[in-house]
Amino acid sequence: MKAIHLTTAAALLVLGATACDQRLPVEDLSDPDISRVFATGQSIESTIGAGYQTVHNAMANTNDEPGVEVWGLESYSSLNNFNLGTRSAIPRLPINNVINAPSIFGEFTALSKEARLVINAMNALSDLIKSGKTIGTPAKDLRARSFGMFVAGTSLGWLAIMYDSAGIVRPGMPSDEVPPLSGAQDVMKAALALLDSALAIASNPAAASAFPLEAAWMSNATGLSLDQYQRLIRSYRARFRAGVSRTPAQAAQVEWAKVIADAESGINFNLMVNTGSSTGWSVGYEVTRYQDPTWSEMTMMYMGMADVSGGYANFIAQDYSHKNGWFLVVTPDQRWPQGTTRAAQNTASVQPTSVTSKPYISNRLVTNDVVGDGWGVSFYDYFRWRYIKVNSNSGPFPEFLKAENDLLAAEGYLRTGNIAAAAAKIDLSRVGIGGLPALSGVITSATQAVPGGASCVPQVPTGTGTVACGNIFEAMKYEKRIENTYASFGRFWIDSRGWGDLVEGTPLEFPVPYQEMQTRQQPFYLLGPGFGSAAAKGAYGF
Repeated sequence: MKAIHLTTAAALLVLGATACDQRLPVEDLSDPDISRVFATGQSIESTIGAGYQTVHNAMANTNDEPGVEVWGLESYSSLNNFNLGTRSAIPRLPINNVINAPSIFGEFTALSKEARLVINAMNALSDLIKSGKTIGTPAKDLRARSFGMFVAGTSLGWLAIMYDSAGIVRPGMPSDEVPPLSGAQDVMKAALALLDSALAIASNPAAASAFPLEAAWMSNATGLSLDQYQRLIRSYRARFRAGVSRTPAQAAQVEWAKVIADAESGINFNLMVNTGSSTGWSVGYEVTRYQDPTWSEMTMMYMGMADVSGGYANFIAQDYSHKNGWFLVVTPDQRWPQGTTRAAQNTASVQPTSVTSKPYISNRLVTNDVVGDGWGVSFYDYFRWRYIKVNSNSGPFPEFLKAENDLLAAEGYLRTGNIAAAAAKIDLSRVGIGGLPALSGVITSATQAVPGGASCVPQVPTGTGTVACGNIFEAMKYEKRIENTYASFGRFWIDSRGWGDLVEGTPLEFPVPYQEMQTRQQPFYLLGPGFGSAAAKGAYGF
């Protein structure tokens, strides 16, 4: 409800030379008035339609994104900016969630606010329909309600991926109700239920005439068709269902049959959004950081598994204080620059022009090398998205890549024992893009080494200071890493939690930010080594 305050008009009465003492009612328009904001169908639809842009920007342009990338060994930097040096440190440090500490509030507040805003808009839409009105047509009412469910579902889903707890909002919730904090697994259940509703509403034949989505809703030229939108919802369900796991034990309990079903009916195209200052859709720090190795360097801890020269084997054999990432990665994988000398690889590191350009990885000029921890430095940068950087940080950027969807299905098939189906999915990128030997028709068991002999890819740490040819599960992980580097929030960190591959002590989730806990008048807390929710040493021995 809006507040009404009484204000004394004494100054005006003096100027009017009158002795009357009157009080005039004045509306305080700084107090939210939900009914005023959503007074028209147009305002309701525009609020819902703009919702996913907020979700995208929350996950692409916040200070925590660079930090989770160094936690996941997706990148490395010793700078203090964005808390990078602290989060890169090995041994790992806890998340400092105290007053005046580096903020972990950005995603939490943006996603929580957006979920509540779109729920308020959907409640207003329900009231509008009850009054006998529409936002244009009954089909558009259904489209808006479906998209609102999608926005709320992705907002809660990302909160569950990142934080150990969050508030759950739901359609019909009064705008002044404060939801209690719920654990990440329960928040994810609520997110998946909202995505279920989004899909069910969009699948109503009465909604079909309102599609495609408005182009601005997903920042693409034509707007998503009904089929594309339904596929995106299913892919998000697969991503969230698999990604909420914090440990291998939790990952083993995922309903992998549902992940498979959603991924098989998920996106069959690279979903790109038009980013840049003219669109309002941010490219975040991805294309502004990783071009400069001072800000983000490609550590060889995971990515060195492509090497067949023995350099990675020697790297793994050393302890952290003696590791040295300055070695040449010689690999048959065509996503790396080819050549057996640095000069040859410099020449092969051509400027990418689109999402499909190869190689994905650049061997930079020696004059651009920077110093740092030996386990974090290398000759290499992942420059697949550089075509946006050189275009004033504007251009098509991945929102959800087909390769991620395919490899979610592959992991599901491996988890449920269908080796042949998994091999076929992995080969889509392994063979079709990387040019590596096929798994299909060759690998028939979960323990069999990938083909290639001494030149096999990936070559995987055994946990004892040696490397060996990986099995099909390791081939899936390698593909997911190289195909999805910097393509969505914290991809390596999220996946490696469930795989058990993180550096020992790496925080597995964020605590609820102290600002939120203060508002709730509850004590704030830390997470990470010494405080709970930290990674155990995995099979790689990191």
